[in-house]
Amino acid sequence: MTMMSARTRHRGFTLIELLVVLAIVAMLLTIAVPRYFASLDNARDTALRKSLSVMRGAIDQYKADVGKYPDNLQELVNARYLRSLPADPVTGAADQWIPEPAPDTGGMRDVHSGAPGNGQDGTPYASW
Repeated sequence: MTMMSARTRHRGFTLIELLVVLAIVAMLLTIAVPRYFASLDNARDTALRKSLSVMRGAIDQYKADVGKYPDNLQELVNARYLRSLPADPVTGAADQWIPEPAPDTGGMRDVHSGAPGNGQDGTPYASW
């Protein structure tokens, strides 16, 4: 063997080496991808809970300042208790919030998500 043939033989990867690398990458992906999607669902649930908390706080503040519950969420935006109506993180729409009416005085005393399905803990989004 000459020196030239020894150099050409070690230039690239063999098929076995490439298959081993691809198998390792595939194994790592099977671990990482489900965790990624679970973290996306968890983030969506957390964002929904935070949006509901902010809107409920604005409703309570409006009631304390004005003396009555707002008629709808847009009234909170118009009165500057909210900058804008937040989008539901599950549906992506800002118009699917479900107001809960106040029993005696009219207006809305609470708000719920209009998203179908259940959260990570198994409770329906509409009951949050």
